[in-house]
Amino acid sequence: MPAPIVLVNAVGLTPRLLEFAPRLKAVAESGWCANMPEVLPAVTCTAQATILTGQPPSIHGVVANGWLFRDTNEVRFWQQSNRLMQAEPLYATAKKRAAERGREFEAAKLFWWFNQGAGVAFSVTPKPWYGVDGNKAFGISSSPKTIATELEKKLGRFPFPSFWGPTAGRACTTWIATAAASLVSDKTPELTLVYLPHLDYEPQRHGPSGCDMPKFVKQLDDDCAPLLDAAKAAGAKVWIVSEYGHCDVDTPVLPNRVLRAAGLLEVRPGPFGEQLDLYDSRAFAVVDHKLAHVYVKDAADIPKVRELLATLPGVDRVLVGEERAAIGLDHERSGELILLSKPNAWFAYPFWLDDAVAPDYARAVAIHHKPGFDPCELFWNPKLLAPKLRAARRLIQKKLGFRTIFDVVPLDPAIVRGSHGLPAADPLDRPILVGHGPNPGASVPMTDVRDLILNALDLGG
Repeated sequence: MPAPIVLVNAVGLTPRLLEFAPRLKAVAESGWCANMPEVLPAVTCTAQATILTGQPPSIHGVVANGWLFRDTNEVRFWQQSNRLMQAEPLYATAKKRAAERGREFEAAKLFWWFNQGAGVAFSVTPKPWYGVDGNKAFGISSSPKTIATELEKKLGRFPFPSFWGPTAGRACTTWIATAAASLVSDKTPELTLVYLPHLDYEPQRHGPSGCDMPKFVKQLDDDCAPLLDAAKAAGAKVWIVSEYGHCDVDTPVLPNRVLRAAGLLEVRPGPFGEQLDLYDSRAFAVVDHKLAHVYVKDAADIPKVRELLATLPGVDRVLVGEERAAIGLDHERSGELILLSKPNAWFAYPFWLDDAVAPDYARAVAIHHKPGFDPCELFWNPKLLAPKLRAARRLIQKKLGFRTIFDVVPLDPAIVRGSHGLPAADPLDRPILVGHGPNPGASVPMTDVRDLILNALDLGG
């Protein structure tokens, strides 16, 4: 039987940064190391869907971290359903082929996206509880349900605030890596998918040139120690993937404000601030780092929208209709237009013109409410005198039963200094792929990862 595989998704790791991770570098030296040209957009959900299915976004349909769901006319980000991938994922193919060959096959999926409903033997994913009164309690979900209980009993509660928000940092990576080590030791699945996120945070806050990247890569490497030890004890091979590298930015681009000024985007004023009116808007942009999908209700408006946005400072290219095929995004979920930013720019979602009427969710960590990705959620609002004390006060109010908003997030996108989403200028800054077996070469398309792993598991087609 082939050796089991532990597939570590070390988001943000690149060939250039591997030098600062001695343990992971040793894994690469025991096998082979390649760079992966980015799939577009180079964002978490799209990259993971490509790795899992071996298909581009034009086939698997995950065109960003969020998009317009045309059947309900709602923008939704960070959806977890495995069914959103319109192509068969790696673990489903592996299980099917193993059964055809009279073999058992078990996979585990820890914190990778599209976790809910995934056809794996063991899964663990972040999943808060939401009360009818709008309250939220942090938590994780697992299948079987006992897995989450057992892991939190052994390791303590999952440190949810470190997974995203102003306090996002290393603690989540430490917990996930240790949990994965425990599961590999106890269950030894044929394939274990592990997502380690903390290398994603500081480069987005301050840009890769504005933070101590060797330090954070070394932290990632240290946290991998128990997982690497567990894999070795189980006779498993460790493979490493990433989704993208980061780049420095200094120019936020706000297409929705331009569309609003042109009378194409509508809002609905109300007691909780202005809300984006998707039904009356003729055009609006769903932004995701360095790419934006622009949805246009009436095809007759497309030339006008294109003309408006093409000359916007920070916009590099505008792709319309069949032109989207050039970047693999000719899919019904994509916008009628796709904007690509210049190297130093990124797209921000704000549509309001006055911060006094910004929607209530704008000042909070509210990833499921915002009609676009908002990296400002990684910051404490510097305009607040004591933002951490404000958050503590809000927590006390919440525990006393009051409805409250943790309104500590800044509204100024200029505070953001790092982003991702487009191809790196240098192959050394591309996502990394480390594997074992036949060497596929110095550069490997992200769509090839699925078949490389199936072949290593002796489950190739």
